[in-house]
Formats: sequence, C-alpha cells, structure tokens
Amino acid sequence: MQVKEPFKDFISLDVKESIWDHFYMVAPLVVVGTQEENGFDLAPKHMVTPLGFSDYFGFVCTPRHRTYHNIKDHDRFSVSFVKPDHILMSSLAAMPRSAVKDFSKEISDQIPTIFNEEGTSIYLKDSYVILDCRLFKIIDGFDDYSMICGKIESAWVDKDYIIISDEGQQKQIYEHPLLAYIAQGRFASIEKTYSYPYPKDFKR
Repeated sequence: MQVKEPFKDFISLDVKESIWDHFYMVAPLVVVGTQEENGFDLAPKHMVTPLGFSDYFGFVCTPRHRTYHNIKDHDRFSVSFVKPDHILMSSLAAMPRSAVKDFSKEISDQIPTIFNEEGTSIYLKDSYVILDCRLFKIIDGFDDYSMICGKIESAWVDKDYIIISDEGQQKQIYEHPLLAYIAQGRFASIEKTYSYPYPKDFKR
C-alpha cells in the first residue's frame, strides 16, 4: 500500500550547503597525534572510523590543517580514544586551531602525553585505546576535505576497558564509561547500554 505524504513529518534540507549543522549525530571522539618539524601536534577528530574489520583506521581531515601535511611528511599518525572525564584534554588539543594565537607548543607541553619507544608517536596519557598507524593512503576530493587512511601497526587498550567475555558487559561499561561526541558541539558519557537484537544466526 502506498503511503500518502511519506515525508510529511520531515523538513527538507538544502544539500547545496552543509546539512550537518541541522541535526544531532553520535560519533566517536579521538585525538590524532602527528610529528612535525619542531615537535608534535595534537588534534581532536570526530569524523573517524575503523575501515572494515581488519587493522585499518581512517578519519576526515583537510589540507587547511597541519595534521594533513604532517602525515604526508612523516607517513605516520597516532590515535587516542578519550575517556569522558578527560574531555578537557581534547579541548585543549584543539587550541592551536584558534585564530587568536598559535598555542601549539605551550598547550602540548601542558597536556599529559606519552610516547612510543622510538619517540616518533605521541598519545594522550589518559586514553582507553591508543593506536599507532602508518599512512596507507590519502583520498582527496571531498570538496576541500580528505579521507586519511592508516594501517594500524600497534594497538593498546586500558586494562579496565578490554572485553574479556560476554558476561558483565553492562557492569563494565557502567564502571568505565565511554565518551560520545554529539555533533555539533556536545558530548555524552555512555554508562548504560543494551544488547543489540541481532537476528538468529546473524554473521558479520
């Protein structure tokens, strides 16, 4: 049966401009670390995703940002998944993009960070997952944005966040919440979750 006025409860958006400012959307929040000529740069990102179920990771960036050029120059980047109670650290990492002044060195010196043994990758200290990635490819052409894809070469997870079994998942997440970025400009601490109702015999 054909439904009359199927979009009667919707408002049409102008796709000739950015639609993403007109509704809320849940996303991860990470801080990407890159090496540059005189140290390191940290940049929060929410347009991020695993690329399949293999060890690939990607995020959206733009040639207008140092992160893009640092990765092209050094072929590496790191990823730090932020805990909810350290949201301020991700905000401080965004300060070098302020139009007022280049705060990068001063801010980077104040953010608690750790490095890999070689001293080539920087991570936020209080993260629950950290990844060390080698550049796989950069896909340009999404207007003035690009997808940066990395091959994960090393990965670590906080001992309180590792999944050991299917039992006690809700208790684990309640005691160690996850951070969600609510685009644009809000965040949430996820403490309560539910089992997803997969169909019987579902396989990914």
